[in-house]
Amino acid sequence: MGLSLNEAVERMRGPVNTDIVLSVRREGRDPFDVTIKRAIIKITSVRSHAEDDVAYIRITAFNEQTSPGLEAAIKQRKIEIGDKLAGYVLDLRNNPGGLLDQAIAVSDAFLGQGEIVSTRGRDPNDAQRYNARAGDLADGLPIVLLINGGSASASEIVAGALQDHRRAIIMGTQSFGKGSVQTIIPLSGNGAMRLTTARYYTPSGQSIQGKGIKPDIVVEQARIENVKNGRRTREADLRGALDVSNEAPAPKQDQGKTGEAKDGAATSAPQDFQLTRALDLLRGLALFNRRAIN
Repeated sequence: MGLSLNEAVERMRGPVNTDIVLSVRREGRDPFDVTIKRAIIKITSVRSHAEDDVAYIRITAFNEQTSPGLEAAIKQRKIEIGDKLAGYVLDLRNNPGGLLDQAIAVSDAFLGQGEIVSTRGRDPNDAQRYNARAGDLADGLPIVLLINGGSASASEIVAGALQDHRRAIIMGTQSFGKGSVQTIIPLSGNGAMRLTTARYYTPSGQSIQGKGIKPDIVVEQARIENVKNGRRTREADLRGALDVSNEAPAPKQDQGKTGEAKDGAATSAPQDFQLTRALDLLRGLALFNRRAIN
């Protein structure tokens, strides 16, 4: 109490494998102590799971583990889902960014050629361009990339590259708009200065700074609710309707993923509206592609 987050963290830090006792006070409960062991925390920046026939991959930050974590996640989901894999949802919502080289590596994982991002400063001779190498870890399957107002910097580089190359459908809300490049300049006395030296540009030449990435399909976060209209009159209810007793019964609809249990009781797990829309879009694309092939 009375400390900022950084001040509290500094007080809690100490040698690895040593114990620290924290006194915790919560509303409606007496204060209690918790003993925890200090350790070096390695942030897992990539998490994934299977959404039936879709591989969901969330990247929370761009650090040293992001690129290998992405490759491992894609490989694992391919094995788990198998031949019915319809596509990928790449979730970059509320990802504040991180390392430029990791943003380039993530973009390169889904692009076979072309520019990923460029940086341009005051001097035209200092411009740098980063290009993709051959190979697509997703094997050409459709990708829906989710962003929102918390997606910034490296997240916007990935979204801009995949959008400009038409490799992914960008869905969600407009991103943060942090498109500036900072350079750390060492100073005497063990100091340093962070100076803004350039801006990021997408492959189409658009600056990210102050504008962000505009989604291809704008989907605001919302709550999913079922509307009960009661039972409607059907053809079979009408007097003189054709006899359907000899025909196979219509398949029953599975209501397990609509936010309501099969017995009509509401489920406790909240539904991610943006993710649900992304899954619907991917499955629609997969269905359309299968029909086009057949």
